[in-house]
Amino acid sequence: MRINSPEELQKMQEFYGQELNAERKRILVCAGTGCVAGGSLQIYARLKELMKERGIPCEVFLHDEADGPLHTEPADIPSGSASSESGQSPEGGQTADAGQNPAGAPSVGLKKSGCHGFCEMGPLLRIDPEGLLYIKVKVEDCEEIIERSILKDEIVERLVYQDQSLKSYPRQEDIPFYKKQTRVALEYCGHIDAESIREYIAVGGYSAVKKALFDMTPQQIVDEISDACLRGRGGGGFPTGRKWAQVLRQKEEIKYVVCNGDEGDPGAFMDRSMMEGEPHRVLEGMMIAGIATGAHYGYIYVRAEYPLAVSRLQNAIDQAMEVGLLGENILGSGFDFTIKISQGAGAFVCGEGSALTSSIEGNRGMPRVKPPRTVEKGLFEKPTVLNNVETFCNVAPIILKGADWYKTMGPENNHGTKAFALTGNVNNTGLIEVPMGTTLREVIFDIGGGVKGGSFKAVQIGGPSGGCLCISATEDHLDLHLDFDSLKKVGAMIGSGGLVVMNDKSCMVEVARFFMNFTQNESCGKCVPCREGTKRMLELLTDITEGRGTMKHLDMLQELADTISDTALCGLGKTAAFPVVSTMKYFRDEYIAHVVDKKCPAGQCKALVNFSIDPQLCKGCTKCARLCPVSAISGELKKPHTIDVSKCIKCGACKDGCPFHAIS
Repeated sequence: MRINSPEELQKMQEFYGQELNAERKRILVCAGTGCVAGGSLQIYARLKELMKERGIPCEVFLHDEADGPLHTEPADIPSGSASSESGQSPEGGQTADAGQNPAGAPSVGLKKSGCHGFCEMGPLLRIDPEGLLYIKVKVEDCEEIIERSILKDEIVERLVYQDQSLKSYPRQEDIPFYKKQTRVALEYCGHIDAESIREYIAVGGYSAVKKALFDMTPQQIVDEISDACLRGRGGGGFPTGRKWAQVLRQKEEIKYVVCNGDEGDPGAFMDRSMMEGEPHRVLEGMMIAGIATGAHYGYIYVRAEYPLAVSRLQNAIDQAMEVGLLGENILGSGFDFTIKISQGAGAFVCGEGSALTSSIEGNRGMPRVKPPRTVEKGLFEKPTVLNNVETFCNVAPIILKGADWYKTMGPENNHGTKAFALTGNVNNTGLIEVPMGTTLREVIFDIGGGVKGGSFKAVQIGGPSGGCLCISATEDHLDLHLDFDSLKKVGAMIGSGGLVVMNDKSCMVEVARFFMNFTQNESCGKCVPCREGTKRMLELLTDITEGRGTMKHLDMLQELADTISDTALCGLGKTAAFPVVSTMKYFRDEYIAHVVDKKCPAGQCKALVNFSIDPQLCKGCTKCARLCPVSAISGELKKPHTIDVSKCIKCGACKDGCPFHAIS
């Protein structure tokens, strides 16, 4: 069926809302990329099999297109039933009335949701309405979950999260990892079926589009976004309302809305999770941008390495087209809007706006000189709104709840929330969303559960375009507020939102070398400063980590960093040296130790490590000699062994394998 008017949409929202609420229980199996890799689809299949065996009505919202039509007319669905997308069970039979079956078992909705965020503890499974969260679920746990949690309303304690004091947290919202989060962009991620337009409509989906079409003018929409101080969540934080206003002013008949889903930063997966978990939220934000600026065509640029995101976005587009929420004359308003997906080849530079639009056009993704800006001549030389996934996911709630509501979160000029991918040496890795201005200490210790394997040393924020926040001889950034302006003052930036935590065993020179290697490999090569400058910086950093560095190397690094930042063509080139500059500023003593003392304080640069065996601790067990891949260790049984440093390749196998800790 096609939804032809705002009144029909309202009726569908009420109807599907009732259908969703009719489910006495709901099992949400995390089907984000991480949990899928951990076996969540097998868990889903086993749960479905067990429920069928026990005669439990299982209304599976997510299914293949071949299973049936997207919609069944409301009149064809029994009142009070909890329907699947097709109005039938996956086996082809009509779904049972909610809460009714011959065995007296409860009616249960089994769904594949988007990412729940707590990636360290995956695969994850949530049971509503109780809000139970089970962690590290295995296929063999499914039968107990059905028997106890579904049929008897009991909690499987061994699957519940416990903190370091062994305190249990059955409810998801009570877990410290979630408790300090505020979810706006990720509002529905992990809470509804990721591929069901019905469920999205049931929770109020596309209400913001309806409001934008019938209750607001384009200028009012732009003003609302501007008043909310929504800043772009993909980089430097440019005001979204200002960008939309510039496109609105353009007199061109053809305009475009482009969503940047090319998430290339190491350790970042925020946009991927949103595209996988709430694709309709992305579409809705793009549609509102089109209404506000007079654009009728949209493109989502997604790297091909995100096949699940591509699949779910395409499914969402097909569903929206079928019911008339995309295409011609949306809701009878006379407004037309279509969205296509363009897959990128995974080039980091295509995250830059002009390179991205060039790639969509079928050309090599390379930045161009500006002006003109994308808002004037973007995709196909037409005015273009270009925002990233997270920015678009913030649009609908702002339109529905207003700028004043949005500004209750975050400090002045940095309102709202920000999603981060928390990775590295932290106990609770995963996807988080916190109010702007949340301190680094709260993120790492309250949400992240503290540093793993040592004490806190630094965090790389913003990927290759970002910088280090740290505890050093001169700085302590743990109480720094994470917002655009506060980070800029210390030479860092939010970027896309990757947070890579490092403990005291991390070598900051090697960290700088890693990011410079990434940047140099990903340079498009168009401009000399970036192409040649990053290559020379990488050579210098390699020399330092391999023991060939001098104090002159440090001076040359600083000079090259300044030159590249001042003269590179695009934003990616201008920020390429940030990791090097920030580590040299806060950890200069480590650089000096490498070039003067020829030592790596963290013991991570293998070329600067010399292994030796303490004869007082060595028992002559011969294990180290057997582990050595180059036969550099010799000695008699039950007598102290020695290492021939001329043969040693410094792999560390002997040190790791010594049961008496005699090798250092």
